[in-house]
Amino acid sequence: MSRQQDKMLADERRARIMEELEHKSTVLVADLCKKFDVSEVTVRSDLKKLEDAGKLRRTRGGAVSIMRTITISYPDQRMNVNSAAKRAIAARAAELISDGESLMVDTGTTTFEFVRSLAGKRDITIVTSDLSIATYADSNLPHADVICIGGHLRKNHRYLTGMMTLKNLSEIFVDKAVLATDAFTPGKGFTTEFMGNAEVKRSFLQQARDKIMLMDASKVRAPRFIKFGDVSDFDALVMDYDPDGKVSKAIEESGANTKLELIDDDLIVGQDVDSDIGRERTRFSKM
Repeated sequence: MSRQQDKMLADERRARIMEELEHKSTVLVADLCKKFDVSEVTVRSDLKKLEDAGKLRRTRGGAVSIMRTITISYPDQRMNVNSAAKRAIAARAAELISDGESLMVDTGTTTFEFVRSLAGKRDITIVTSDLSIATYADSNLPHADVICIGGHLRKNHRYLTGMMTLKNLSEIFVDKAVLATDAFTPGKGFTTEFMGNAEVKRSFLQQARDKIMLMDASKVRAPRFIKFGDVSDFDALVMDYDPDGKVSKAIEESGANTKLELIDDDLIVGQDVDSDIGRERTRFSKM
């Protein structure tokens, strides 16, 4: 068998391991050896490769799915909604981050995907109020320092809010803040369901030099309970696509210098002004 054929078989086997983890909470080395008719050494090598890629976590005698574990952290199984778009948005946003930068990362499923996309970054600092993001980064990003802001744990959720959270945030200044939203509505701005969340998001905007919003097109909809920002508050919006051009029109009408980067066609909308954001990437132009 050629080396290329062997690699193809290994890639297919690892893909099937991930399929197993989509349906089960864990897999065992012994079971995988039988299923694929390969040695324990081969299976352990596969699991290590997948762990290095941030796709699973190895355990004694097997592995668990990171995504299955983290899904529990978010209500209504949101990790599985528009997951491909969220991963694409996250990967593009990660290109805007340089080694050595400090980041505030908002709670949410898209921002969680963003943190997963930071595996190649070095000497970064991640400040977050999201326990799932903090746990993942601590376990899977060896070159990142993680600061979890204290505060009140919202019941049945995995993020912190309240006066203690806001006080701690007020004393921290970072290079970039990466936020998510429950909705964006032209003329009404960015909104979220929970007042405590809105307060933390506003603090992120105040404490960061550059601000980046991540949202998929489904978030362009009717407003949620409370507003926390406008397009003019952000240096960049990263989306999969802009439904009916609503977001680009809102940027133009606001006169903001906000950059809109779309995944589908690499189209960038917004005034062509210099920005500190993405300096290592020659602003937001496609490399």
